[in-house]
Amino acid sequence: MIYFHSDYGQGAHPKVLDAICSTNLEYTDGYGLDPHCERAASIIKDLIGISDCEVHFFIGGTPCNVTLISAALRPYEAVIAARTGHAYVHETGGVEATGHRVVTEDGVNGKLTPELIAKAYTEYQDEHTVIPRLVYLSQSSEIGTIYSKTELTAIRQKCDELGLLLYVDGARLGAALTCKANDLNIRELAALCDAFYIGGTKNGALFGEALVVKNPSVNDHFRWMMKRQAGILAKGRLLGVQFEALLEGGENSLYYEIASHANKLAEKLRSGLSALGVEFLGNSPTNQVFPIFPESVAAKLHEDFFFYDWAAAENGMQPVRLVTSWGTKEEEVDAFLAASKTFLS
Repeated sequence: MIYFHSDYGQGAHPKVLDAICSTNLEYTDGYGLDPHCERAASIIKDLIGISDCEVHFFIGGTPCNVTLISAALRPYEAVIAARTGHAYVHETGGVEATGHRVVTEDGVNGKLTPELIAKAYTEYQDEHTVIPRLVYLSQSSEIGTIYSKTELTAIRQKCDELGLLLYVDGARLGAALTCKANDLNIRELAALCDAFYIGGTKNGALFGEALVVKNPSVNDHFRWMMKRQAGILAKGRLLGVQFEALLEGGENSLYYEIASHANKLAEKLRSGLSALGVEFLGNSPTNQVFPIFPESVAAKLHEDFFFYDWAAAENGMQPVRLVTSWGTKEEEVDAFLAASKTFLS
């Protein structure tokens, strides 16, 4: 079986695993108060060009999102997100469980726009309703699209106009930063956000995300909120070690290298399927590819390849999702394209 179902289905990149093993017998303080987390945070601050911020390490994206939003909002305040946003669709009501409503709008190619943010904001404006206070978006989005520098700048301006915080879920930030369509570097992204995270789980880490919080009001007693939300790992140094291994070298680091590899193979999948006449659900430039196959072809491909049916079949056509990762091999992409060609003939 060849796997295109996710970018976190394998373990850690060998270099990350080597870093964990080589530090295994070290004795350090716990809860992220160790030299490895301290050094990883310093590497991240250098990478984004901002020293006046805090870096917090989490085991996964959902606790990261839930904790950040809980720390940022008053009890009556809400989140604005695209209807496809991870915090709304795929976190089992985690944000709502803290008492904060997620107000959604149909996105444009999976993305929010300043107009959609303003629309959501103006619908909730008296003491009988929640008040939107934070804009949540993903880079890349749930359907693999990315925000351009112009788009994100316009959203920042709208947030400033309305008094909203801007938070970017970076579960697949590596894919966004290294795809050919991207014109936004990590320093520019960091400058435009109140908070964002650098996703490790979906880009070579065994587990882990690095949350960067710039806004002082959000950072106030943030570790207390982390503990309350069960977000502090006792053996926190395991997170620091991984981000040291991933981000040492900045834009020439392993993090960028393996994200580029995943994007390169996704691009090969995309162009190869397009040459076979396959159409796509949306236009993702990152490591998620959404081809639409005849149902019979999708069923045959499922026999040798593991991938997800992305949406309900319609008129005999099945949209699917293919995801490449640091561990995807070129020969696996070649095998999928060859099988597709055979079944489509």
